[in-house]
Amino acid sequence: MIFTPGNDYSAVLDACVLVPMALCDLLLRLAEEPAMYRPRWSEQILTEMARALRIKLHRSSGEVAWRRQQMKEAFPEAMVTVPSALLKAVECIPDKNDRHVLAAAIVGPAETIITQNTRHFPKDCCQKYGVLCQTPEDFLIDQYRLNPQLVLDKLDDQAAGIGQKREFVVASLKASVPKFCELVGQDIV
Repeated sequence: MIFTPGNDYSAVLDACVLVPMALCDLLLRLAEEPAMYRPRWSEQILTEMARALRIKLHRSSGEVAWRRQQMKEAFPEAMVTVPSALLKAVECIPDKNDRHVLAAAIVGPAETIITQNTRHFPKDCCQKYGVLCQTPEDFLIDQYRLNPQLVLDKLDDQAAGIGQKREFVVASLKASVPKFCELVGQDIV
């Protein structure tokens, strides 16, 4: 699925896909004009991202606040408010600490949740609400198959933004999305 004037395709980005910088950057670039989808997140998702950046990647509070602010400014429409009553309605998600992600997709509304933790989101539970749960790798491969040139252009933009070539960005993504990297690696010129 791709975002078009007649199709308002949206995806909730779970905190785990917002932490690795190269992956987060590519996912957000795909949501910039010309956009392939609209990103969605909640305050709780951004709080989890911030916590992981501080604890796991040892980013300073200032760095985390700056990144969070940049995301909010670039995509003000991405923020969704999850009513606490909805968290109780999605009890089919086994871990109550993950329920807010499906709830954000319902409120978004979003057709997809992009997460590295797909096992936390049982397929039958997500389908009940019309939501697909995908790994970032599957999502990126789908986007590439829909519009390979646009994805390659976004990778080139990402590389130019850090003064590098596409190969550098693809290498930076390998730990998170190796099959996607293999796929786009065939088009590196």
